[in-house]
Amino acid sequence: MLMEEATPDKINEWKGIWKEYKNILVSNRRTGEELVKYLKERYILRELNDKKAKEIMKSNILKNRVYANKLSEGQSPKILTFIVENRDEGCCLYEKQDEIYKRTEIFIGVDIESGFFHVEGSSLLWDELMAFKGLDEEEIQNYFSVAMYILSLKRFQII
Repeated sequence: MLMEEATPDKINEWKGIWKEYKNILVSNRRTGEELVKYLKERYILRELNDKKAKEIMKSNILKNRVYANKLSEGQSPKILTFIVENRDEGCCLYEKQDEIYKRTEIFIGVDIESGFFHVEGSSLLWDELMAFKGLDEEEIQNYFSVAMYILSLKRFQII
């Protein structure tokens, strides 16, 4: 999860990661439905019906070519929003919250149609979802997407 400024040095680092991995990665991207299923199986979630949060996510998707292109012609995002409860497996996320997020609820938004997800309150959960979601062919050609994916895999010692 990007939690610092995208400096020229950081961008060069991400491009280096991309060059190292772009030719060995294969498309393995999961759908938005698979992300939601994974989350529901792993954590206790409280579904939100927050229209403002859904509209912000929708706007982010439609203004970002990478995610907008994942929607079929005329298709609109179908966004689900949740709070991870601080119980069972969710306790680990709250115990390991970054200092900036301490004592805030962990919010997740997932677009069923494009697979776009957004997390606030936990870089650990963002990295977990990124590692689980995988990448498609278009994302493999994007140095930032590959770098975030590889760094997420490394955080969980998958590679």
